[in-house]
Amino acid sequence: MTTRRDVLRWTASVSALGLLPGGVRAATQPVYRDRRAPVDLRVSDLLGRMTLEEKVAQLITLSTAKRDVMDDASAFAPTRADTTYPNGIGQIARPSDRGGAATANNTGTDVTGRWRKPADTIAFVNAAQDWARTRTRLGIPILFHEEALHGYMAPEATSFPQAIALAGSFDRGLVERVNAVIGREVRAHGTVLALSPVVDIARDPRWGRIEETFGEDPYLCGEMGVAAVTGLQGQGKTLGPGKVFATLKHMTGHGQPMAGDNVAPAALGERELRSDFFPPFRAVVKRTGIGAVMPSYNEIDGVPSHANRWLLHDVLRGEWGFDGAIVSDYAAIPELSYFHHLAKDMDGAALLALQAGVDCDLPDGVAYRGLAAAVRGGKVPVALVDAACAHMLRMKFRAGLFEAGPVDPVAAAKLTANAEARALALEAARRSIALLVNDGTLPLTAGKHKRVAVIGPNAAVARLGGYSSIPRQTVSLLEGVRARLAGKAEVVHAQGVFITQSEDRSANAVLLGDPEKNRALIAEAVAVAQGCDIVLLAIGDTEQTSREGYAKTHLGDRIDLDLLGEQNALFDAVKATGKPVVVVAINGRPPSWPNVVRGANALLECWYVGQEGGTAIAEALFGDINPGAKLPVSVVREVGQVPLYYNEKPSARRGYLFKDARPLFPFGFGLSYTRFEVGAPRLSAARIGVGDTVSVEVDVANIGDRTGDEVVQIYVHDQVSSVTRPVKELKGFERVTLKPGERRTLRFQLGPDAFSLWNNEMHEVVEPGLFDVMAGASSADLKTAQLEIA
Repeated sequence: MTTRRDVLRWTASVSALGLLPGGVRAATQPVYRDRRAPVDLRVSDLLGRMTLEEKVAQLITLSTAKRDVMDDASAFAPTRADTTYPNGIGQIARPSDRGGAATANNTGTDVTGRWRKPADTIAFVNAAQDWARTRTRLGIPILFHEEALHGYMAPEATSFPQAIALAGSFDRGLVERVNAVIGREVRAHGTVLALSPVVDIARDPRWGRIEETFGEDPYLCGEMGVAAVTGLQGQGKTLGPGKVFATLKHMTGHGQPMAGDNVAPAALGERELRSDFFPPFRAVVKRTGIGAVMPSYNEIDGVPSHANRWLLHDVLRGEWGFDGAIVSDYAAIPELSYFHHLAKDMDGAALLALQAGVDCDLPDGVAYRGLAAAVRGGKVPVALVDAACAHMLRMKFRAGLFEAGPVDPVAAAKLTANAEARALALEAARRSIALLVNDGTLPLTAGKHKRVAVIGPNAAVARLGGYSSIPRQTVSLLEGVRARLAGKAEVVHAQGVFITQSEDRSANAVLLGDPEKNRALIAEAVAVAQGCDIVLLAIGDTEQTSREGYAKTHLGDRIDLDLLGEQNALFDAVKATGKPVVVVAINGRPPSWPNVVRGANALLECWYVGQEGGTAIAEALFGDINPGAKLPVSVVREVGQVPLYYNEKPSARRGYLFKDARPLFPFGFGLSYTRFEVGAPRLSAARIGVGDTVSVEVDVANIGDRTGDEVVQIYVHDQVSSVTRPVKELKGFERVTLKPGERRTLRFQLGPDAFSLWNNEMHEVVEPGLFDVMAGASSADLKTAQLEIA
């Protein structure tokens, strides 16, 4: 138990540290090594003992530079580390990857995806930490980070549905449980920092990273972000067993780049930032102990996020009270010089980033490696280095790294991708599938169709999406259907087309499938379909056609949103056989496929649904489960509508000549095998004060003949305001499971944050007036009650 005497002793020790001669200081029991001492005192004590070079070492990371400390077998080499990093190593990126991460200026084949076996990863981490603790002067442990967007991105780990699919579940608890397993698997391999989640709101489906997001809505992104961070970290600001610090990405504007081009400028004003783009980040910072925040690559109003002190210091730290680490995106600090042209050299780029508040330089510390010389040359104030170093040390103390022992590979193997994790991956897949079209064809009855054709480029492969590795097991749609129909029907497969010529997701060049070969494959698919009773057509994207475009030589954004690689021709040819066609969409981008939507008998939106996806999709097709997910984005009919989002301003979407201005599918939409009735909202009071809360009750009933899930959604609209407001904004949701005939009353609380706006003086206020409170099953199917705020 910590006593007042302990605190006084620690404080006195730290205060007196600078007055002691070097030899006496070294002999004094360090406060920073006392696990009972408050974290801030431990940081101050350690910082006071460090040389400038040791401080700078804490701000840099090794990614491709890991090779400097590896032997010929890729194991950690202490003697090499002694020579190359005598002042210690602050951070190592992705120990599971031997090659290091690709960046805009480093896209060679010797980086990314050169995986270690799990036991080798743990051996590398243990050896590196032993070196840091025993062979560096102050024994400061190394911070390791890994990617963990929808699973620990390393071999044999569990791969869950992609983020956009999990968002469609509208299930906070599920997202928290999924991330708890992700965090457990990451921590079991020696890493305490995960580069996840992404809470950018995504307003442009041309952008290849849309699959990494929780969709277009600020409230939904915030709720999913809070759930993800809580799952990864737990409660509070110190890590418990099996937990890792989360990294909130990417602050901000990243999801609406100019022309949908990754890292392009975001044309956003301060009010739009505060109203739409900031809220998910603020929600996570205010409601969790989030460990790290990562700025975005893009610029806003001429200032890149990594050089934006107003964004990172005034807003993030000042207004919201964030006290964790601000970690750079990969190579974003050097890009301030050679990409954004804000600085003439790396020293200038480093100064801009430090002044803005960026604490460490990922992935290889290219800009921050020269900081010691820059400080001594008078180019960079040492106080900036001290502040950044303090943030990084605080994270290490909060993570318990100074007290941690070696990682146990046997325990890690038992924890990783175990039966519990696989069961959760299946549950997450089941709850992430949305039914978008159905003329009554679904659900199918197993055995009714004696020959079932499973056709398409995504039928026989388990597509996992970006930021994934190689799980221990996967289930494709073809495997899932064959297992479900074993002994009941014959399942026949045809490729249909190849979308791309390669399945290598790390390849820089992307070549579409050969049209002539695809036409021959389409003919084969037609022959298969003609001999079957029904067609299950698996089409969509690949990890090459929807991905992060991180370099001019590694592109991922597109100007065409419809199906690629003769997939429309495949659909038309199979449809022409007269057989029922059920489309299984396996994709990273929203399904802007008007031809398919018009002609399909049914369409299941599955996204990249994780390693157990084939089983879950088969269950949905045959009615073992009832799809209950909703769309976390609006789906445009064609690219000319972009950007299109449900919470537009009143003057938006007047219409177009000759074209339908409505979305192909609205935000929050999803069908079911049963029918639901959502009642009008009932308010606890017709009038409240500006600082008050109103309770909203909504009745929902299953009026069909199957058990199913409905997501009841609550929206608000300010009828008259001093600045323009969206036509509707999501402010609450709840997913419920109801049996046939079952009715339930849901209750929501709407407080000042649900009605506030940023006024002409850029103050957040609730203005008196009339508000519409709306409830329904999607953003396009709502009933309204009126509330007065006085």
